[in-house]
Amino acid sequence: MSFRFVLLITISLFAIAGCDRLGLADPARDAASKEADARATGSACRHAGRAIEDCYALNPEAARAAIYAGWKEMNDYMRENKIENVKPEIARSEVPAAAAEADSSAESESASASASATAKSKK
Repeated sequence: MSFRFVLLITISLFAIAGCDRLGLADPARDAASKEADARATGSACRHAGRAIEDCYALNPEAARAAIYAGWKEMNDYMRENKIENVKPEIARSEVPAAAAEADSSAESESASASASATAKSKK
């Protein structure tokens, strides 16, 4: 074998080994990651004592089947090992929703005030 051939093979092997670092999208890996995240979310919801419906409502972007699988796994694990629920320290998203409504109403009031001021200045 010639030196060039060995060098070409070595460079090719390094190039092939670095394909993961190119930033190319891998749909299978992305789907597996999303499923693992949803399962972990379901497990965390069960450990916090939340109902499965609450977990679905709090995480609408996650896959329901994966959330349920994680919730069920944690439920079985907690029953087998007699683990109690851990009360969440942060209240449900009712408080942030009320704050968001207050912010949006304040923005709409300021927008209407600026619109009326603009209309008055044009007269």
